[in-house]
Amino acid sequence: MTPARRRPTRPETRSKVLAAAQRVFAERGIDAASVDEVAAAAGLTKGAVYSSFRSKNELVLALMEEYVADRLQESVDALDARHDAGEGLLAVGARLVAAMRTDPTWQRLLIAYAVRADRDPELRAALRDRRRRLRAALASAIDRVARHHALELPFGPDEAAMVVLALSNGFAVEDALDPGAVPPDLFGRVLAALATRPDPPG
Repeated sequence: MTPARRRPTRPETRSKVLAAAQRVFAERGIDAASVDEVAAAAGLTKGAVYSSFRSKNELVLALMEEYVADRLQESVDALDARHDAGEGLLAVGARLVAAMRTDPTWQRLLIAYAVRADRDPELRAALRDRRRRLRAALASAIDRVARHHALELPFGPDEAAMVVLALSNGFAVEDALDPGAVPPDLFGRVLAALATRPDPPG
């Protein structure tokens, strides 16, 4: 007797949908791609996709959140690997500018969705909630890194997170409008300038 196939768990289904959506959106473009195509690429039914994501917008927002979370973890890992915090911040800034240029889709998509959200209260609420989670995660990472490297910040972790995200989005806009205008090391130099070590007691 053939054993019954195990149904994927909800987290497994969600992961399959996200992986398939990333492939389909890369091949077809986000606007042109459909939920049906994502479902087919994932080997799932359309209903299975909607069991994890209520709409295509929610799926796109989840992908954006996952992308930013991955970049955040890479940045924290890069800082942890450096003994000198200043050098680490320069490296992180350069890495973020390089990622912005190599794959500009996600930050440009954030800008496009922010414009859409101005006319769509439901989308605005969903985007707001995800940005709040991102700021909280970034603030926690900033606090941990500052403590680990004994850095002094000119303001608290929550405000520092807001500054870092504003810089990232602003640099993305400037570089999209004027490619190459943002020096590769500028982001890192700004980050290093914001974090200082306290002077040793005299």
